[in-house]
Amino acid sequence: MSWKSEATLYLCNILVRLGALQFGMFKLTSGKISPYYIDLRIVPSFPSVFKKVCEFYVKLLEEEVGIDRFDRIAGIPTAGIPFASITAYLLDKPLIYVRKEERAHGRERMIEGVVKPGDRAVVLDDLITTGKSILNAVKALRGEGVIVEDAVVLIDRMEGGREKLEEDGVKLHSVASILDIAEILSNSGVIADEQYKAIAKQVRGTIHSCS
Repeated sequence: MSWKSEATLYLCNILVRLGALQFGMFKLTSGKISPYYIDLRIVPSFPSVFKKVCEFYVKLLEEEVGIDRFDRIAGIPTAGIPFASITAYLLDKPLIYVRKEERAHGRERMIEGVVKPGDRAVVLDDLITTGKSILNAVKALRGEGVIVEDAVVLIDRMEGGREKLEEDGVKLHSVASILDIAEILSNSGVIADEQYKAIAKQVRGTIHSCS
């Protein structure tokens, strides 16, 4: 079994065990309505899980991106910052993060941390839906002369984010996809068939709207 397969199984387990996967009607950060919600913000409250998840990021960066391809790790507020912080620490890489909007005081910058033109950064977030948050960060970083070619997330919700990033010259790397997670949980009887279908319909709806 590959490390990604093992990581996906682990994510399935913690999503259920921590109650991080919920079903209902949710409005996402992107503004989209979703029949399910993944709350990874609770992960740092469980140290052993937090450590394991950050190790997944390290593995993803080492094997798919390449440690020599970036100088800094850029976290996305707010969910991505805790993961970016520990991952940067484990890899001995400088941490920066991109604010949602410019500060109205002080240096009035969107980027917190030390960056200079020519630096290479990889953007790190917890998950991706439409890609809007990551693309906003990429725009801000590139505006400072930072080179951004890669982004990493734990879970790809498969709602167009990967494609949007590719259009802007950014390659997405994810540990797991929501369909893989949903299939495992459905086959093991953890989620009902109706819940699996709701997730699959959300993904298919995005694919059809983009085609």
